[in-house]
Amino acid sequence: MKIQNSQLEKFKNLHRKSFKFINLDPLQRGGILSKEARKILDEWADGYSVCDYCGGCLDKIKNPPIEEFVHEILPEFLGTDIARITNGAREGKFLVMHAIAKEGDYVVMDQNAHYSSYIAAERSRLKVKFVPNSGYPEFKINVDDYAKVIDEVKNKTGKFPALVLLTYPDGSYGNLPDAKAAGKICKDYNVPFLLNGAYSVGRMEINASDFNADFIVGSGHKSMAASGPIGVLGAKKIYEEILFRKSERYKIKEIEQLGCTARGLTVITLMASFPHVYERVKHYDEEIRKARYFSEKIGNLGINQLGEKPHNHDLMFFESQKLFEISQKHKQGRFFLYSELKKQGIIGIKPGLTKNFKLSTYALSDEEIKKVIDAFGEIVKLDQLCAK
Repeated sequence: MKIQNSQLEKFKNLHRKSFKFINLDPLQRGGILSKEARKILDEWADGYSVCDYCGGCLDKIKNPPIEEFVHEILPEFLGTDIARITNGAREGKFLVMHAIAKEGDYVVMDQNAHYSSYIAAERSRLKVKFVPNSGYPEFKINVDDYAKVIDEVKNKTGKFPALVLLTYPDGSYGNLPDAKAAGKICKDYNVPFLLNGAYSVGRMEINASDFNADFIVGSGHKSMAASGPIGVLGAKKIYEEILFRKSERYKIKEIEQLGCTARGLTVITLMASFPHVYERVKHYDEEIRKARYFSEKIGNLGINQLGEKPHNHDLMFFESQKLFEISQKHKQGRFFLYSELKKQGIIGIKPGLTKNFKLSTYALSDEEIKKVIDAFGEIVKLDQLCAK
């Protein structure tokens, strides 16, 4: 098959027309680059740009200061003894599972866990046992139930699970379960504890040692103002040789990392944005204030927040029978909400969703939040127009 010039032309103008829109997507709010990171994009954009300075081990590169960042800054920031860069939070979860568990072992995780947590276990040939949530409307995780599920695994298999995972917060409802209590349960049972902080590390102050977490993962592109994909992994010192064992043939290459991880713009933007991230996590109480304000105001329009209330995270899940009913009458059907918001310079809610959707107010100004609330107010009024 010969590739046509008309086909090639499509790839020459991949502009992001919605770049300057207000973006409500929880996946992207915490990944918006800092001014410092944007300044150096062109310099480091070419392929494996940092490999110019590598002697064979990525986390030993001194200039740019990857070694200092990975082995000094990150452990301090995460509250762990050791740390590494990964290609994403899911890669960090898989690394831990694959390294410490054996085929057929159990992993216990919350029902609100991200799909990638389950897939990481599948890829590691492990079995999964869930801790149930409370169901509609809060979908809360009672961490006391971890003890029950751990006991169930022990009674069924004769041994404790290889790992316990808690999602903090979950990526659907933005619930923040009691991670400290979960950590205590794991310590009492002597079961390793992994905290998935993909939506917390980089947004809010979080210290793995406060929760007695053996491992913590974070997402650079979701929550640390970095180009992706990239993630961070922190762990206790006792797991260093297990997690980061070296190849027998290629002595400096870590097996679980396939030798190297982020090798270009991703790691550079993660570092360039870090001073900005380090400061912003200290002010997360302001993000909670804005999220609660938004939830209250939009609730008055018949768009109701599910999950924990009062809410303690910027990621929120909403349901609206009113918007769904409008979609049944509107000429654009279920795509009307996306279209109407985009007309007002707002994106981030997935096309086709009306009755249930999630969004984030992270790092939006009060003025931007008011604009979004007003936009929803105008959209709700479409109910009267559609009825005519």
